[in-house]
Amino acid sequence: MKHAASSPRRLKLTTPDSACTDQTCGGLITAHHGVEVKVVFTTGKHRMVRVKRSSGHVVGDDVEVTGEVLLRLPRRTELRRRDGRGGIHLVAANLDVLGIVVALNSPPGFIDRAIVAARVAQLQPFVVVNKCDLDDTAALLANLHRIYTGSVPMFAISATSRTGLAPLQAFLNQGRRGVFVGSSGVGKSSLLNALCPAINLKVGKVSDHNGLGRHTTTVSTLHALSGGGELVDTPGFRDFGLVDILAEELAIHFPGFEEHGEVSCRFRNCRHRTEPGCAVIRLVEQGQIPADRYTIYLELLSEVEADQSEARSKGWKN
Repeated sequence: MKHAASSPRRLKLTTPDSACTDQTCGGLITAHHGVEVKVVFTTGKHRMVRVKRSSGHVVGDDVEVTGEVLLRLPRRTELRRRDGRGGIHLVAANLDVLGIVVALNSPPGFIDRAIVAARVAQLQPFVVVNKCDLDDTAALLANLHRIYTGSVPMFAISATSRTGLAPLQAFLNQGRRGVFVGSSGVGKSSLLNALCPAINLKVGKVSDHNGLGRHTTTVSTLHALSGGGELVDTPGFRDFGLVDILAEELAIHFPGFEEHGEVSCRFRNCRHRTEPGCAVIRLVEQGQIPADRYTIYLELLSEVEADQSEARSKGWKN
């Protein structure tokens, strides 16, 4: 389903508001605290509104508030992910871009899953390689350039030393509303602090035992960038499983399969596995698509097909 395009609104400096208690006021959810949300109204004032934990409201939702009744307006876009236990989580709403933050020890497959999820949700994905001041990151950065150059924008930075931030800031300042996703320990909080110094997020240490960090963000919040654009800060997570992605969508959106030049598959719904006349298989055989990338694609394809089969089975039972 396509979403109508619209420009994200700039957040204004806000003050507490006791209004909108007996009239309907439009606003934006800028923080979610579980049983209540912070709504910034179009007047620039804000108020906390109680909600049920299972309400489904997320940061980025446009809403109308009448007293203590909160009505969610239709979303332009929404981003969902599946955790390691199969649970489905709505990350944020009405986004334009998805920043995928990685560093050493990021889980394999995280970038590919996030790129596919973003593209299906009609968001523009980009990759941020953090901790580039560390010597060991050079090999990671070279490998990621080999894989993703030409597919998505990539930014090499160090949040702690604040190097390489200017190109990323210029990208975000174009009026975009975005969210950074990344497993714990990649320096997402440090990155938010570098881009939005006023928020002063707590930064956790990375374990020497497993190279993974602790979750330092526990509440989703929306922040305005001084030069334009907005960023949603979300709790870190180790998994980015795909949700309701069709096999045909994976075949279209998997990074590296976007363009085949003048070569095209014989079948429009080709899954690039065994179909005759498949352009991707031909390019793999010719070495133009690396074999390791094709192997990862086949693994994700099997995962997506299993999810589709399970969804159909549940549909039949119901």
